[in-house]
Amino acid sequence: MQDLKGKVVLITGASTGIGAAAARAFGAAGARVAINYRSRKAEADAVVASIEAAGGEARSFAANLTVSPKVDQMVKDVHAHFGRIDVLINNAGGMVRRSPIVDIDDAFIDEVFQLNARSVIAVSRRVIPLMAPHGGSIINVTSQAARTGGGPGASMYAGCKGFVSTVTRTMAKELVPQKIRVNAVAPGVIETPFHDGISSSEILQTFAAGIPMGRLGTAEECAGAFLFLASEMASGYVTGQVLEVNGGQIMP
Repeated sequence: MQDLKGKVVLITGASTGIGAAAARAFGAAGARVAINYRSRKAEADAVVASIEAAGGEARSFAANLTVSPKVDQMVKDVHAHFGRIDVLINNAGGMVRRSPIVDIDDAFIDEVFQLNARSVIAVSRRVIPLMAPHGGSIINVTSQAARTGGGPGASMYAGCKGFVSTVTRTMAKELVPQKIRVNAVAPGVIETPFHDGISSSEILQTFAAGIPMGRLGTAEECAGAFLFLASEMASGYVTGQVLEVNGGQIMP
């Protein structure tokens, strides 16, 4: 998508999985990529190296997105380095662990909400004023769990992703005057480090059995959705939408 060349794309949680795959795809499209990570510096730097090796431009930026001053500094650093932000992908998130509702305590509620829901607002509200003068695209990462309630013990994660899907529509309406389009990508069950330690092979096999395509997805198979929604040429009249990438498991 030719209009992505030279665009500055900030992707949160981009050291591994879907975020990393999206970062490499944007780099291949000629975008300048800011890769946010929380603690996986080596992995983030490896993504940067792979983009640069392919002739692209990227840089990693550390920040815990649940801490407001860290978010402030990260956004300032990205803008100072690249001079602008054209595309924001709010990808950071995670289930933390599976837990029945009766076993959930306040600390767990706060942890999952801050990581998956609050971070979307925390980063967006700092990027919007920088993006507004020239317009742009915000892409939130939700989940098919927002529609289904998720698998066993995923109530908090699914609920937070429901928040992300809804706030995407609100943001889309609010930001039309600034020529900022806001959409979301809802991955299904994707083989990434997201599932490490929280989804057994038996759970993943059960999920795969319920997917019409007969298998789990890959992070790379999600990347095209982000390119499409970021491109004015491809999706200039698309805003407030949730694009499902799930092998046919959910057909809304």
